[in-house]
Amino acid sequence: MKQSELVDLLGRMTLREKIGQLVQLDGGCFGTDAVAVGPRAKLGVTQEDVDVCGSVLNVLGAEEVHRIQDAYLERSRLKIPLVFMADVIYGYQTCYPIPLGLGATWDPELIREDYNLIAEEAVADGCMVTFSPPVDVVRDARWGRCLEMPGEDPYLSSRFARAMVEGFKGDGTPQKSLASCVKHFAGYGAPEAGREYNTVDMSEWRLRNEYLPPYRAAVEAGCDLVMTSFNTIDGIPATANRWLMHDVLRDEWGFDGPIITDYAAIDELRAHGVAANRREAAKLAMNATVDIDMKTPCYAHELEALIETGEVSLEQIDTACMRVLELKNRLGLFEDPYRTCSPERRTEVTCTPERLESARKTCDEALVLLKNEGGLLPLTTGGNAPCVALIGPYANSRDIIGMWAIHADKTHSVTLAEAFAEVLGDDGFAWAQGCPTLDDYSELGEFGKIPAFGAPTGEGADLETMAAEALELAASSDVVVMALGEHMLQSGEGGARTDITIPAPQKRLLKRVRALGKPVVLVLFNGRPLSLTDVIDDCDAIVEAWFPGTAGGRSVADVLFGTVNPSGRLTVSFPHNVGQEPLYYAQFSTGRPAKTSTHSGRFVSRYMDCPNDAMFPFGYGLSYHTARYDNLRLSADELTADGVLEVSIDVTNEGDIAGTEVVQLYIHDKVATRVRPMLELRDFARVELAPRERRTVTFILREEALRFWTPEHGWASEPGAFEVMAGPNSRDLLVGEFELV
Repeated sequence: MKQSELVDLLGRMTLREKIGQLVQLDGGCFGTDAVAVGPRAKLGVTQEDVDVCGSVLNVLGAEEVHRIQDAYLERSRLKIPLVFMADVIYGYQTCYPIPLGLGATWDPELIREDYNLIAEEAVADGCMVTFSPPVDVVRDARWGRCLEMPGEDPYLSSRFARAMVEGFKGDGTPQKSLASCVKHFAGYGAPEAGREYNTVDMSEWRLRNEYLPPYRAAVEAGCDLVMTSFNTIDGIPATANRWLMHDVLRDEWGFDGPIITDYAAIDELRAHGVAANRREAAKLAMNATVDIDMKTPCYAHELEALIETGEVSLEQIDTACMRVLELKNRLGLFEDPYRTCSPERRTEVTCTPERLESARKTCDEALVLLKNEGGLLPLTTGGNAPCVALIGPYANSRDIIGMWAIHADKTHSVTLAEAFAEVLGDDGFAWAQGCPTLDDYSELGEFGKIPAFGAPTGEGADLETMAAEALELAASSDVVVMALGEHMLQSGEGGARTDITIPAPQKRLLKRVRALGKPVVLVLFNGRPLSLTDVIDDCDAIVEAWFPGTAGGRSVADVLFGTVNPSGRLTVSFPHNVGQEPLYYAQFSTGRPAKTSTHSGRFVSRYMDCPNDAMFPFGYGLSYHTARYDNLRLSADELTADGVLEVSIDVTNEGDIAGTEVVQLYIHDKVATRVRPMLELRDFARVELAPRERRTVTFILREEALRFWTPEHGWASEPGAFEVMAGPNSRDLLVGEFELV
């Protein structure tokens, strides 16, 4: 449809129809249940509200999309189709690793390809807009939604934000492109104390330098929508924050697509205490240029009265409505209101061998080897293979996909035990659960009772008999692989925790196995950085598997048995203790800095009972080869405003197997008008190395990479001395210096 036709359509719409386009309801409102007892009654919306509604939340399945769209268009006066939106975060039915794991690949190009495959699956089953990517910078492991984010660094998160949006866009054809909605704007990953939905209170200086860049990268990459966050910014909830939504997002960044709230966020302005009633809430959101009200009656029931009183203008309604119509037009819904979805198309593209192999390749890159004492890994196979015991709640569980893969097809998930059988044969190993995931499942709330969200509970079992079986197995083995971690519901939305260690029954089992004197490999399944201080000495090797998705079992086996040389590197810092949180590598110096992480002087910035730095730092990860970094050199001692500086470093694979290094480049502005981080990531490169191969990696540094934001000058650099550092992680770096002139 041409723009002139959209303008004509807008002109023919009644005010009620225009407001309807700004309302999103869930699928229950379109069901056949009696209105008096169904979802419409609970929400307080009428049949008329449903008949002019603009979009639908979380309805998927090609058949259901066709049913709802057909019935809706039959009743629609102007035949404006619905747009169907849902969460497709890290996979549709084929599930990839959680985004913390995707970040650990340090491979945005691969993730771009993956997200295009994800888009094709989702579109085939009726999804038109995904509430993804979430790109909140996450620096507090207590926060449950760590799993949805690429990591703690704004530069790295920006690279992934761009790749994910471009992946969803694909080639732009209806079958291979999915509209994306970046979220949660803004600062959602920094709630006080890591508690879900809690207050966010930070300076504009910190917000702009550290938290806004990934959202802006998504906008520049062409995301179609932006979702508001639940939290406050400068004391004003994001959904009512005109400065954030209008001044920054629209005026500064030029975003002109729809802004949609998170679930029920307009109505929640009352609970925040900035609106006395729904009418005030609707006015605040509309005046902040929020276009779509997700799952509340605020816009549907209050905007007409606000227009009558002049508190909201008809022009505002027209502008918001046009943004929604333009989105539908870009999606081609006026020509094909189903956007090519069909059961046949779904069968054709869902969980195909290509997609399952894609998930496995990505998962292979996402796994991080954290410890490997004595070169225990990789385990050998064949005639000299050790007798392996596989023990733990995740030994034979399909619940390794993470909380937010709500559409995943678990029938394609491969458990660790199944993958071990493929490598070793059924007689080459034995497995036992050993213990339940948790001692007390009540912390999981109502979701813990839903089988789809389960993990082995041991309910109805004799726990000591369960443990004894596992210990007997371990005693008769040569090596023990312990598959442990969080319950799937301990991370994700509403999953804030003050204890970020491995759950108690699993720790007890691990220590009993360790007491047998066998070599122990710990495989972790989790959705956040964990504190491993109390188990680090109870294992010889640790593999961080995250919640690895559909191909998780096979990918873990790939790494454990040496088919894959691990190359994953952390994008979040793993603490010694939860008391260090929020913990991140890009710390500022202080007036009394500790000389080392374990400095013993009292009157310096340190903890008395814990090192300052991470147990496993940002960028860290081991491989089965040994790499040497040396000969850091700069092409010049000075960098001009319009010049370039080449930073080169030699990387040598000193091992006998091929491997991949993630070479990382950092800077430090030594003296500035604002305190600067001691380290800031500015580039990285995945480098494949043959055995004994030596390669030179060269980065190009420009003045733009040295800029930071201040209220006085916006984004600008300052002349002076800089350190530039390169190496395999944020702790082990070679250092050079240059001047910006």
